[in-house]
Amino acid sequence: MFYSFNGVNVFYSLHGFPSFKATVLLHGWGRDSGDFEQLVNQFPDRYFLAIDFPPFGQSDEPESWSIFTYAQMVISLCEHLKITEIDLVGHSFGGRIAILLCAVNRSFVHSCILTGSAGIKPKRNFSYHYKVAKYKLLKRFGKDVSGFGSADYQALSSNMKKTFVGIVNTHLDAFAKTISTPILLVYGENDCQTPLYMAKKLNKYIRNSRLEIIANGGHFAFKDCPMVFYSLVKRFWEKK
Repeated sequence: MFYSFNGVNVFYSLHGFPSFKATVLLHGWGRDSGDFEQLVNQFPDRYFLAIDFPPFGQSDEPESWSIFTYAQMVISLCEHLKITEIDLVGHSFGGRIAILLCAVNRSFVHSCILTGSAGIKPKRNFSYHYKVAKYKLLKRFGKDVSGFGSADYQALSSNMKKTFVGIVNTHLDAFAKTISTPILLVYGENDCQTPLYMAKKLNKYIRNSRLEIIANGGHFAFKDCPMVFYSLVKRFWEKK
C-alpha cells in the first residue's frame, strides 16, 4: 500500500489484526522493511506497521527531506491509519527516527527498541578530519571529488546525497536526554558502524533504558543472532 506525504509515495504494509495500537518498524539506511520479516513472523499476535523509508524499497525518492521530515511522515501515516499508540523498533537510521519520536511525542510512543541505532555524535579521529580537509581543498580548486564519501553516500543520487549529509550531521544527543519512554537497547559487540560507545552513551542519556549486548553480533545483530534478539524483545514486551 502507498501513502502520499509531501508529494512522495511511501510504501507501507500492515501485518496482524488491525488495532489502534501498532508496532512500527523503522529500517536502516539503504535497506527496506523486508529486514523485519522474520520479526513479524515471530510475533503473530502483534499488529505491525512496516514502512519503506524513501527512497528505499518501493517508496519514491524525496526532495530535500531532513530527519525531521522522516519523523513527521511516520506520525502522519499513523494518523492516517487511525493508530493512536505505538511501540517502536528502529535499526540504525531507523533508530534516529525512533529517538526523535520518543523525544517529541511522549504520549504517543509506549515503548521503543533500538538496535544498532545511530544518532549519537560520533568520535572523529585524525584520519577523518584529514579526509574532510582534503575534500574541501580539492573541491575549492575544482578537482574531481567523486571518490570521496562512504559506500552509502556513493550509492545515492546527487539529490539524496544532500539529504544523507544533513542526516548524518544531525546529532540527537540532546533529544535522547529528554526521553522517558521505556527503551531496550540491543547492540552487537562487534558493531563497527554504531560502536558500543554509542550504545553506552544512549544508555546513560535515557534514564528508563536497558542495554543488552549480543555476543558475536555485528551491526545487524538482530539478523546475526535472531533467537537471542527475539528472546530479548519478548521479555521486554511482556513487561510493558
